Amino acid sequence: MKIAIASGKGGTGKTTIAVNLALSLDNAQLLDCDVEEPNCNLFLGYETEEFENVTLPVPLINKEKCSVCGNCADFCQYNAIAALPSSIMTFPKLCHGCGGCALVCPENAIAEESRILGTIGRSVEGISSIDLWQGLLCIGEPMASPLIRHLQKHISEDGVSIIDSPPGTACQVIASISGMDFCVLVTEPTPFGLHDLTLAVELVKQLNIPCGVVINRCDLGDGQVEKYCISEDIPVLLKIPNEREIAVLYSKGIPFVTQMPEWKMEFVSMFDGICKYLSNMEVE
Repeated sequence: MKIAIASGKGGTGKTTIAVNLALSLDNAQLLDCDVEEPNCNLFLGYETEEFENVTLPVPLINKEKCSVCGNCADFCQYNAIAALPSSIMTFPKLCHGCGGCALVCPENAIAEESRILGTIGRSVEGISSIDLWQGLLCIGEPMASPLIRHLQKHISEDGVSIIDSPPGTACQVIASISGMDFCVLVTEPTPFGLHDLTLAVELVKQLNIPCGVVINRCDLGDGQVEKYCISEDIPVLLKIPNEREIAVLYSKGIPFVTQMPEWKMEFVSMFDGICKYLSNMEVE
């Protein structure tokens, strides 16, 4: 089963939920798809090793062959190639690596070279209790989605895989949660939390992914989030109070299920609720 943990905004506790859920299940796999700032391992403290570089093919123009016909620039939808009066200019960081420019070049003047987008790391096998995978985008690199899609190739077909997605509803979030069996949306009971939750719900509906909600710091704010969930027939999977002990453990980078075992059972119950929800959907 593939479960994505997402949120309409940052700072709701998405990574906290992902890490504590993974620690509560047996033999779980955890993929940190927040590749601009992966932080799951800040709470786990595993020894990791670099597994591979992720590259994207970008055009390399042979100026001796190029006739500056402009076909490549006309073809590129992402404006990664510009036809100037006397030469062709490329913008590698705008390139999506489709290779179409080389196909439309009548002079066969376009080859490809690899550009490194980022790296994929993995917890050292046999040492950690969770199979942790994480992506790390190169500094200044705008193309997060290809790295996320490559990271997801390492999702195990066995057991449970927890995917910690980036916050928000942009392209990298879509890349993270597409194809998931279920999406857990983490929110807070505040007007901002409700606003961004509605955006996230619309996204998962468009992707046809069943979802449920975790309300973090549930005793703050008001009850509008729960009313919204009832109106949209979205299950509230778990409510976490604004407790000092949880906050202190978080500030020290300690997953609270390791020190508060009663919460481990709450996360197991949440997972069982997800399984039951999906089973009922299949019956219907």
